Amino acid sequence: MISFFGKKNNEAKPAAEPEEKQGFFSRMRDAVTRTRESFSTRINDLVAMTREVDEAALEDLEAALLTSDIGVQTTTEILDALRERAKRQAIDGGAELKQLLKEQLLVILEAPATQHAMPAEPPRVTFLVGVNGTGKTTTSGKLAAWLRDQNRSVLLCAADTFRAAAIEQLEVWAARSGVEMIKTRQGGDPAAVLYDATSAAKARKVDEVLVDTAGRLHTKSGLMDELEKMRRTAAKLHEVLLVLDATTGQNGLQQARQFTQAAGVTGIVLTKLDGTAKGGIAVAIARELKLPVRFVGVGEQMGDLLEFDPAAFVDALLG
Repeated sequence: MISFFGKKNNEAKPAAEPEEKQGFFSRMRDAVTRTRESFSTRINDLVAMTREVDEAALEDLEAALLTSDIGVQTTTEILDALRERAKRQAIDGGAELKQLLKEQLLVILEAPATQHAMPAEPPRVTFLVGVNGTGKTTTSGKLAAWLRDQNRSVLLCAADTFRAAAIEQLEVWAARSGVEMIKTRQGGDPAAVLYDATSAAKARKVDEVLVDTAGRLHTKSGLMDELEKMRRTAAKLHEVLLVLDATTGQNGLQQARQFTQAAGVTGIVLTKLDGTAKGGIAVAIARELKLPVRFVGVGEQMGDLLEFDPAAFVDALLG
C-alpha cells in the first residue's frame, strides 16, 4: 500500500516501532485534548448511565456529537445507522453503544482515503491553498521538513507574491527545514515563479515541489482565475491540499466546499487541532466532502505536523 507522497507502509520497520506508535498516539491524544474533554466526557457519562439504549440515550448522544462540531448531516447519518442496528439487534448498554460509535466514526473517516502513486518522473507538484490566517505558509515549511524525514528532496515555491511577509516567512521555514526555495519579487507573476520552480526541480531532480499560494477567498474571482492559470502552468499537478483552521469548525467546512469547487482540492490539512474543542470537524469533512484529512497541525514547532491516522484519531477522541 502506498501512503501520501509514496511512502511504503509495508516496508520492514525497526524494532522501535511500538515505541514510535505509542509516541504518535500520545501526540494525537494531546492534540484532541480539548475536544475529548467535552466530547468523551459526555460519552463516558452516557455510557455509565445507560443500561438500555433507548431514544433518550440516542438523543443525548446526538447532543454530544453536535457539540464537537461533527455537524447535523453527519450526526443524523450516525444516529440513523445506530437506530437501524438497534432494530436488528438490541444494543447491549452504553459500552456497546460507545464501541458502535467508534466503528461508525472510523468507517466515515476511512471512506475517502486514496492511494497516491508517485509520478513516473519527478517532481511531484503539490499546491497548498486556503484563506489567509489558516497557517498555510507555516504548513508548507512543516510539510517540507516531514518530507525530508521520508528521505524526499523538496523545493519550496513562494507563489504568494501579494504579501511580502509571506515570502519572508517561507524563507524562514525553508531555512529551518533545510530545503531550497524559489521566489520572485513582491507583486510578481505567481505562474512565472511556479514555472521557474518546476523547471529548477526537473533540472536538479528534486522529488517534491510544494507551492505556497496566496490566501484567496471564493469571492475573489480574479484570484481564483490566477490559481487556475497556475494549475495549467504546473501541468503535472498531483495534489491540492486545502489548509483549514480547525478552530473555525463548520465555517471551515463551508470554506472547504467553496475551494473544492474552484480549486479541485484533493485533501485537507487541518491546523490548530490542539487549540479547539471542535475536532469533530474532521469527521464532517470526510463525510460531507468525501475528502481525506491528510495531515493535522498540533503545535507551532517544526515537527508539529502529523500524518492523519483515522484509527488513532478515533481512539484518542474516545479513549
